[in-house]
Amino acid sequence: MHADTRLQVHPDAICPELPEGDLWVFAYGSLLWRPGFDFTDRLPARLYGYHRSLCVWSHTHRGTVENPGMVLGLDRGGSCRGCAYRVDPQQKQAIADYLFAREMPTPIYHARFHPLQLESPYRGQSTVNGLTFVVDRATSQYAGRLSPAECARHVRDAVGISGSSRDYLLNTIEHLDQLGLHDPHLSEIATKL
Repeated sequence: MHADTRLQVHPDAICPELPEGDLWVFAYGSLLWRPGFDFTDRLPARLYGYHRSLCVWSHTHRGTVENPGMVLGLDRGGSCRGCAYRVDPQQKQAIADYLFAREMPTPIYHARFHPLQLESPYRGQSTVNGLTFVVDRATSQYAGRLSPAECARHVRDAVGISGSSRDYLLNTIEHLDQLGLHDPHLSEIATKL
């Protein structure tokens, strides 16, 4: 794991109790191309009830409070294709702690377990409960759905502790395309950078 010692779980964040056995983690953005933890399996999966959206002001990873970048969040409605990572039970607490610190240094995300539909069954299972990080629309970091031009304006020059918002967007699009998960909205934003 590549723990960043600058990150800590926000004091208001709620970390759910981990399940018995395996831990599954849903990846839909940067976790696709920079998971930062060991996993035993990676399977294509779909989450229902949420969609991938560039709807989060990034004050830490890809921007600052003074010059916020934008990152993805799981927002209500629709569905989202991504990958499910299976984590060895012996490592699940350490990996969950890493993910909580990485994803929740501010209160924008809620950690929740949701059913993930696997595209191919795993040991006879077609659905697993996966750890997800969904946006909290009530926080000031929730940007909502902005026009591609407006998103591009915020993504273009913002930089945080994990790098630029621009690189984040382009890396995500590249990895989504490699998985056959073309996202027209993100691609339109990229053309305006």
